[in-house]
Amino acid sequence: MKKTLSIIALSIIGFGLTSCKKENKEVTGTEVATDSAATAATPGDSASTKMLTAGETPAPASNQPLTTIALSENSFDFGNIKKGDKVDHIYEVTNTGTNPLVISEVKPGCGCTAGDFTKEPIMPGKKGKITLHFDSTNFDGNVSKFADVYANVEKAPIKLTFTANIQP
Repeated sequence: MKKTLSIIALSIIGFGLTSCKKENKEVTGTEVATDSAATAATPGDSASTKMLTAGETPAPASNQPLTTIALSENSFDFGNIKKGDKVDHIYEVTNTGTNPLVISEVKPGCGCTAGDFTKEPIMPGKKGKITLHFDSTNFDGNVSKFADVYANVEKAPIKLTFTANIQP
């Protein structure tokens, strides 16, 4: 019995470590194809992160009144980068509405990507930042990654994407 449990545990750990390996996904507009493995929690995720199941919608950003947002861009191409490089990109957001913009969470689709964002409310007409950090260590060739941004806007989450061509 212990041997069986050990094998199952090792299999789950092995799957978790390889689920974020090489992915060659194609980005069309602002939509990114994903599989269920890409949304699995990783050891770096906080304990408060809740996984969503099919058909479940996330709660709005802390019951704040809705506002509108403008992005400097929703997609970025790092171009050619060397395997092992750690790169990041800042997406600038502008609150174009009449209520404060509250970003509650930036949820990357993979453990190889991390996000930082302006934590305080962004007043109408003001700008904030969302930074995505990418570690290319486990990738080769063309990759496409994404992060979902949860905020008090009507069409949340907002999907930010980036691509890179990982060179040996």
